[in-house]
Amino acid sequence: MRLGKITRVTKETNIQVELIVDGKGLSRISTGVGFFDHMLTAFAKHGFFDLKVDAEGDLEVDAHHTVEDVGIVLGQALAEALGDKTAITRFGTALVPMDEALMMASIDISGRPYLALDWDLPNEMLGTFPTVLGEEFFRAFAFNAGMTLHIRQLAGRNAHHILEAAFKAVARALALACAVDDRIEGILSTKGFLA
Repeated sequence: MRLGKITRVTKETNIQVELIVDGKGLSRISTGVGFFDHMLTAFAKHGFFDLKVDAEGDLEVDAHHTVEDVGIVLGQALAEALGDKTAITRFGTALVPMDEALMMASIDISGRPYLALDWDLPNEMLGTFPTVLGEEFFRAFAFNAGMTLHIRQLAGRNAHHILEAAFKAVARALALACAVDDRIEGILSTKGFLA
């Protein structure tokens, strides 16, 4: 079982994440930010990841620290679960529509973190979730997981649809990138390692 379990405690947040890569899409999410809980639940479901997130943060300030730190810990949990990355397919790309929105995510679990993001979110807030935190989450996730992550909006006008399709597209692409292929001997790299 490919499992990552990470705890991070700071003066701003207290976060525990447990991630099973080869799961069934089961989740138990509690961050105190309703829209973010909804996004993480969709991420787990559509990537077939079993995911537990318990986060307490300084929401009296705003949601920034909580959302970013969950991204950090989730990325670390993924890196731990994948270990030395033996036999993973490494790359994954997915297109996900949601009504008028169409989002693309493409991933390389390369050991070289990078985020390229191109979207246009028309709302500043979705519930208690500032939409600018979508970028903060994905950057923290990609950099701590050690992956290159591209997210592109191909269509869309509704911020909820754009963000939800993005989370689902990342989940689908990540499931492909994490898949094990028996044809791969060791690491899928001409260098012999991923970094």
